[in-house]
Amino acid sequence: MSLLPGLRLSNRRSFRRAGVERKSVQKVEPLNIIVLNDFGFVSGGAAAVAISSARGLAARGHRVIFFTAVGPIDPSLRSSGIEVIDTGQQEIRADTNRFYSQFNMTWNSLAACSLLKLLAELDPRQTVLHLHSWTKALSSSVASVAAKRGYKLVCTLHDYAAACPRGSFFDRGTMGHCHLRPLSWDCISSDCGNQGYKLRIFRTVRQVAQQRLGKIPSGVHAFVVVTHFSRRLLAPYLPGHSIIREIPSPIEVDRSEPVDVAGNRAFLMIGRLTVEKGAVLLARAARECNVPLIFVGDGPCRPEISSLNPEATITGWLPKVEVDKYLRKARALVFPSLWYETQGLVVPEAAALGVPAVVGDTSAPVESVRDGVTGLVFRSGDLDSLRTALGRLSNDALVGQLGTASYEAYWKSPPTLEKHVELLEQLYDAVLSQGAESVQGINTE
Repeated sequence: MSLLPGLRLSNRRSFRRAGVERKSVQKVEPLNIIVLNDFGFVSGGAAAVAISSARGLAARGHRVIFFTAVGPIDPSLRSSGIEVIDTGQQEIRADTNRFYSQFNMTWNSLAACSLLKLLAELDPRQTVLHLHSWTKALSSSVASVAAKRGYKLVCTLHDYAAACPRGSFFDRGTMGHCHLRPLSWDCISSDCGNQGYKLRIFRTVRQVAQQRLGKIPSGVHAFVVVTHFSRRLLAPYLPGHSIIREIPSPIEVDRSEPVDVAGNRAFLMIGRLTVEKGAVLLARAARECNVPLIFVGDGPCRPEISSLNPEATITGWLPKVEVDKYLRKARALVFPSLWYETQGLVVPEAAALGVPAVVGDTSAPVESVRDGVTGLVFRSGDLDSLRTALGRLSNDALVGQLGTASYEAYWKSPPTLEKHVELLEQLYDAVLSQGAESVQGINTE
């Protein structure tokens, strides 16, 4: 790995604190790394990656500051020696003051002021800001602060919010993918969220503020994409001057004997229970196939799911250790999402245990499943196709073969936290080296 001017290789340091097996690695001198994420706890894939990467970077000896707006704070952050700044706010959807919440989601002044105060103490030549999620609480105001003060900003694209006002390229009206140019007149006038005129105007205003004031994506120096699938969709909307690196999200799981999936009966879905996630489609397919189904998660479609499939179990949100228990009892993981997704972390997490996945053919997880080899692929949004896939998995021999193959494929080259952090360090190196002379004399007051 190339080094920044004047930096030296430091002593070897254990990765044990981050839960990584390899005991020592080489690294550059410590940097100041500010990880920005809406939530300070695991609320989904973006938060899980933000928290685990923060721990991994801290284990490498960097000064890591986790900057968030919504608690509670994951205890693993402070126990890993990470400084935490929590602005003590609410997720937008939980705030009963709708005017304040929508204004805050467009421009979070408190977050911007708190970040500005923090940056005043840090050398821009040795500091990187890494933005993971901002649309639920922080807003693009934090990116604006970084741009105005001349600090390098890296952004992981966990969804499509850098381009699409809804962050999904999905039209709820047609229940299909949206191909309109973001912020074109057709985009602005389309009720793709199926939520009315007022919300459509709000999303448009927020996206314009994000682009013009927040400088997302124009002020971002480097983007991390998690799959080739998402890179292909997002690349046309990203600035030409930015670095784009494909860095898979880390999976933290210890290798153990694969699950005997042929002996399990229940199918499993993990995630938010929304229309675009395909939860309703799966509930209907499982009922018609008369197979047991478990949903680990919660969301607005919960009542409809219970009505469609009263036999289905809905656990609500659970800690990771409990989620793993359900995975080990699953016959297969079903990932029925109707929108593109960007990765779908639960698919490789299941494969690491030897649990095959059933995925739609127009969502990013299709990249990690070989149809008929490590799992099954069905036509996204097609009830008959999903029903056929579930029916095929009544064959114990087939389920066992798929589970074994998915397990072996995963462990040939697992996306470990150690690999993830090493790639991040290389990216930070490239970003800080890019135009390093131009940061001389920047006012950080």
